[in-house]
Amino acid sequence: MAGTAMAGAGSSEAARGYWDTRHRDHDDLASGGHIGLDRAGNEIFYALRLGALLPLIGDLADESAPLFVLDAGCGKGHFARALARCGHRVDAFDPSEEALAHARAQGGGPRYGTAALDEWRSPWPYDVVLCVDVLFHVLDDEEWRAGLRNLASLTRLTGRLILTDEDTAARRPRGDYIVHRPTGEYRALLEPLGLRHTGFTPYGFRENEVGFHVFTRIR
Repeated sequence: MAGTAMAGAGSSEAARGYWDTRHRDHDDLASGGHIGLDRAGNEIFYALRLGALLPLIGDLADESAPLFVLDAGCGKGHFARALARCGHRVDAFDPSEEALAHARAQGGGPRYGTAALDEWRSPWPYDVVLCVDVLFHVLDDEEWRAGLRNLASLTRLTGRLILTDEDTAARRPRGDYIVHRPTGEYRALLEPLGLRHTGFTPYGFRENEVGFHVFTRIR
């Protein structure tokens, strides 16, 4: 969806190949949005998600003290550029070089790097770590856990880890490369690491049941 992680292709290299092909074959919105929608539908889908996301991040950024944001699995950089326009200082990464080439060509302020979810390292923690429509594409549970642990480690004290999935009590596979994990699995992994689940905001887009889970670091 909005980002690119390891999809249902059996290995990280095969997954990167899948996403490189998808980003090459689809436009800047459909490749990281919903390939079943036309351009206008994806414009609405992106706008609704951004509108729901901004209040969760807040309006505390200013030129003297911008929020430091990480966009994990940024795809072609749509959300990273939008957050940079809002005055935030944005790092963004993705495993797909195809996507990153497009993102870098657009400019707009973010600093981009190549990495999978469990590979990104930073000398500083972030006020907000964002992972939009990525984790439910990670089919392997150990890869999912490793990626989520790494994102948690990058979130500063009182900072927020904002990730997207359904708010469900049971695991829901959808198609060949999506598995929605229950909220309880996220909480079971993140709460021992010091992050408390502090809210869920659904996209509210047609039949889509995905939304933003907010975890706040309390220790």
